[in-house]
This record gives sequence, C-alpha cells and structure tokens, in this order.
Amino acid sequence: MAGQRQRLRTRGTVRAWGALGAVSALSAIGLSACGSNLDAAPPQAAVANGTTATLALLETTDIHTNLLSYDYYKLAEDKSLGLERTATLIAAARKELPNTMLLDDGDTIQGTALADYQAQVAPVDCKTTLGVYKVMNLLKYDAGTIGNHEFNYGLPFLAQVTGNTFDVPNMSPVASQPSCAGPQFPLVLSNVLGAKSQQPIFKPYTILERTLTAKTPDGKTVSAPVKIGVIGFTPPAIMAWDKRWLDGNVYTQGLVESASKYVPEMKAKGAQIIVAMSHGGLDNSTYSPSMENGSYYLSKVPGIDAMLIGHSHQVFPDKNSTVSQFNLPGVDKVKGTVNGVPTVMANFWGKHLGVIKLALNYTNGTWTVDRNSSTAEARSIQNADNSYVAVDPSISQAIAAEHAATINYVKTPIGTTDFRMTTYFADVGDVSAIEIVNQAQAAYTQDYISANLPQYAGIPVLSVSAPFKSGFGGGNDFTDVAQGNVAINNAADLYLYPNTIYAVKVTGAGLKAWLETAAQRFNKIDPANTAAQALVSNYPGYNFDMITSKDFSYEIDVTQAVGSRIRNLKYQGAAISDTQSFIVATNNYRASGGGNFPGLDGSKTIYASPDASRDVLIAYIKKVQAIKAASNGSDRIWRFTKIATAGPVTFKAAPNLVALAQANGITNVAQVQADDGTGKGLAVYSVNLNQ
Repeated sequence: MAGQRQRLRTRGTVRAWGALGAVSALSAIGLSACGSNLDAAPPQAAVANGTTATLALLETTDIHTNLLSYDYYKLAEDKSLGLERTATLIAAARKELPNTMLLDDGDTIQGTALADYQAQVAPVDCKTTLGVYKVMNLLKYDAGTIGNHEFNYGLPFLAQVTGNTFDVPNMSPVASQPSCAGPQFPLVLSNVLGAKSQQPIFKPYTILERTLTAKTPDGKTVSAPVKIGVIGFTPPAIMAWDKRWLDGNVYTQGLVESASKYVPEMKAKGAQIIVAMSHGGLDNSTYSPSMENGSYYLSKVPGIDAMLIGHSHQVFPDKNSTVSQFNLPGVDKVKGTVNGVPTVMANFWGKHLGVIKLALNYTNGTWTVDRNSSTAEARSIQNADNSYVAVDPSISQAIAAEHAATINYVKTPIGTTDFRMTTYFADVGDVSAIEIVNQAQAAYTQDYISANLPQYAGIPVLSVSAPFKSGFGGGNDFTDVAQGNVAINNAADLYLYPNTIYAVKVTGAGLKAWLETAAQRFNKIDPANTAAQALVSNYPGYNFDMITSKDFSYEIDVTQAVGSRIRNLKYQGAAISDTQSFIVATNNYRASGGGNFPGLDGSKTIYASPDASRDVLIAYIKKVQAIKAASNGSDRIWRFTKIATAGPVTFKAAPNLVALAQANGITNVAQVQADDGTGKGLAVYSVNLNQ
C-alpha cells in the first residue's frame, strides 16, 4: 500500500473526494484497506460559469504527540486531549461535508513521553515510521507543516522521521543520506533554508489536485477539478530556541518575504486556491522578518485565501476570547477572519478541530473564494454537557506497541520522596516541584565549572526554573508527583521539555531584570479596589522563572507596574549590587532568547551543555535517592510584598487543595469557588497578600 501511495504521489497528488463516507467507515475498522479515494480523478467535463462548491479545510495543530487520551506523567487517562478523539470529529466532518482536506499546522513530533522515548530513549530506526506519523497516515492527512518544536531533537532526526534529506553543512552529503520512512503526505516549509544550498530544507509548498462535488447554476451536482496550493511557515525564532542544532546549518526568512516569493509562483503553476499553514499567532507590532508570530502580516500578502495558524495554544475564532492577539484591529474573533482572510486556530493536544468552509465560485476558468460567504469554527472534543466525544478505536490499536513501551520505560524507579511535589500553588510561592529542578541544575553547573572553567570559580551559582505546568490546560495541567517512589515519568512531569542545560553569567542588574520580566506573570493589583481582582495574567507559566536557594531572597510587589516589582533582592542576607556577578543555570531556550528576557540573547552563555535538563534531573535524583521536603522542596525564597486589599485577590488551581497548600507552607489561601464555570476542572482561590 505504501508503495502504491508513493507511485501516486510521484505522478501528481490527485485524490477524488467521492468516497469520503467510505473513509469514515474505514476509520472505524482501522483503515485496513488502501483507501480508494487515492485513485486519480477521471477526466472532467468543462465547468460552467456560476458553478459553486464548499471546500472544507480541517486543521489540527500543536498535537505534540498526544495521540491517546492519556497522561504519561500521571499514568492515567485524560479525556480532555488526544488525537484519538479529534479523529472522531474528523470522521464526522468528512461525513457532513463532501469536500474536505485534512491539514496539520506543526508541533507534531514532540511533547509527550512517547515522543521522547522514540527520539531519545529508543530512537526509531530509518525504516520505522514515527508513531505520530503512523497515526496521521491512518487518518489520511493531505499535508502538514513544521512547527518550532520539530527542531528540538536535531536536524538528522528530523530529516529521518520526515523521510527527507537536508543539504546542510553539518550533515553528510545528500547523496549518502539514507531514504527513510516518513509520513505518506507532503510536509511543506518555505522559510527555513540550508546555509549551504540557500534553498528551503523542505519543499516550500505543494499543489494538490482534487475533485470537488459542486453545484451548477441550474442546481445539478457535478464533479469539478481544483488545484489547491498549500504553503508552510514556522517561527524564525527557532534560530534562538534551538541554536545548538541550527546555528551554521540553516537560516530563516520572514513570513512575508517567503510568501511574497512563493504565492505568485504557486499561482503561475496553476494553483487556484492558496492555503497558508503558519505555525505562529498574531502580532501587529512593527513587522520584522524575525518576529515570532507573523501571521497577522502574512494575511496581508496578496493571493492568500485561508490561514491555518497555531503555536499559541489558543482557540480562534471564539467570540468570547479575551486573548489580546484575537482582539487586534482587523481581527474578527466572531467570524474568524484576519484582515479579511478566513482563519482558524485549533487549540492544542487535539482538543479542537479547526474547520474553515471556503465558499468557492467558478468564473472564467478558475475558482475564487467568496470571503463573505466563507465561515470558520473550532470544534471541541468536549460536548456541551462537559462529556467528551468517543475515541476512534483504530488509533489506540495502531499505536499499541509504542504506547506500551513508553509506559514500561516511564515506570522505571529512580528514587523516593517524602512529600507531594506539585505546581498547584506555584503562583503564590510553593516551590515543592521546582526546588529539586533548581538543585539539580545548580549542582551540575557548579561541578562543570569546578572541573573545566576555573576562571569562574568563586562566582555564586544559582539556578532558575519555572512551573512548566500551571493550569493553562485546566485542572489536570499541573505537575503532581505523589509521595513515595519517584519514577522516570515523575521526572518528566517535573521537567516537561527536552531542553539542555545552559549556564549564563549575569550581573546583579541583569538578574533583577530577569526576575522583573518573570514577574509579568501577575496583573497589577489596586489595593483600593473592592471588586475581585485576578492575580495571574496571561503571561505563560513556563516563563515564570524563579530561584530557589537558602542564600537568596526577594519580594514581588504586585501593586507596581511591570518592571518595578522586584524588591529587597538579597544574597546571603546582603543587598545585591548592580555589578555583582552570578552564574545562573537555565536551559537553552531561555539562554538563547526564548521568552524575550532582557540581555539573554546567547551572548552571556558560558557553557552550552549537550546534556538534557531532564537527564540531569534524573541523575541528581538517583544520587540523592531520598528527596525530603526539608532539604529539597521548602526553600520559599520569594514572597509578595505585604499589602492590604479592599477586595479579594483571586487565582485558579485544581479544586479542594487548601490542605495541600498549607502542608507546603502556603497558609494565606482559601477556596472561594469549587468550579470556575469554564468546564476545565479549575477552582477559584483567594490569596491574602497581607500575610
């Protein structure tokens, strides 16, 4: 079957849509037969002017290898996520709509223990299809693009699992690179180019020939051909985030520059409809070719008919959204357009399926999009009654061996803990799940400096880490390691990302600026306001860096504006001067510019370790063996500056955990609402800032 598909691709990707009902039926039995919808479309009669059709673009984005409704860190089912549930929405959409294309917007191959297992623990061989692509083949994706996290495991691995060869300086010549198993659909990316070839390392675009079920002006149903150009983009900031893999091998171009080159080229080659898959959100600040979220300006490139966006882990359209990027001028969060272009963002982890229904009109030999009649929506796997759609059983069957191997791996014991390590109350000072990470990073860095960098001997070594899981995805999206045995899955819960350890040298002033930036996590609180005020802003929890050390202390004054919040910054009881030097252990993402922390642009890095942060943590726990609250999880070195507020200050966490907060030294919180009404399993708590 794979060979048949390959032959069909080489003579032009041509697929009829007439058998999509059969596709849904095949999905239910595991797609054991080759889909007849791969056959080339028959020759078409002339299409009459005034013929209309609806082309439905189905989007997944930021799947992050969440194939099953399963949390490998908790070793438990999690019905709120998983491509096996999105698959049910896909089948329903295909049954409902006669003309569909299924597209993926990137951040696909990284994000779960299963992904790390296949990339780093027991790497898949050249002839084995990566688990996530096996499932996507099953679902018959039409095309996909590359997100920033695809680069996390390095270029050789990315080339292998995508079935590509890369002409880049630090890989063997293309002629000697093997032909490996990749997805059975095209992956396109236009704005990442090889430093040697100066050409995109992936195909920049593909033109898909399809057969539409259409209506003539007199109401007859006919088949009509269409050519759809699909182009992909990733955030140029990958050059900072994965500098260790990419520097000297590839470079990026801006989204607008790449689109301005390739959209006319696709049009010249016959593409009638242009779909831009952009793994980035919306930002209307002054355009830069290096901007992280350039999709707002991409929408203004002439010729683009629809945009599939991602990266931000949000839902668009959503009439109730308070997210700033969806409330910009020219963005219609109700209809789902960006500067008039139909646009969708389908959340993350398979929680939603994006659906754009493009209204097509045939005039003078070509199809055009009627933007006014086109619609966009994001369909949730969660029903109105808070239940979830059923899983597609073929997905778990397809990935059963990989799933079992991952579970077996993550159960490997490495130590014990005498306390529960969580991030439920990290926003109000709890460090029970953060201090052990900082201790591991600091010890690793100190040992390396002592052995290899004598010029930095005597400079205090600190470490920063953040609550990577802090409720963004709901009540289950927190780190929670139970008292008792600690296994590899627990370490992966404590350190979520496949980062590596970096050490940077900063001054006292730089350290203060670092913490000021992290303190954007909080809204500005007005002490005189009698109404409830939310403590936590939309600033990501993974950027809320904090130091945990018996030698270090500081306060955060949330009554002050961003940039003026850090007070009483001390080291060993003495105020820190602006010129005092520190070595800070962090990760490659932060040290290389991730999160836009002032001064952290790669220039301050004194050691770029090849060792994964999680591996360093695992080795540290193995060495410590017995993790204890007194020494590994209770050094709460930052506090809010005390203020009396006229009204309540609130934050959200999983429900009914006041006793846990108190056990971890957080005695100034109370639960005020067991359910915040969002359906995400979150409760509302108050925090007394005067204690």
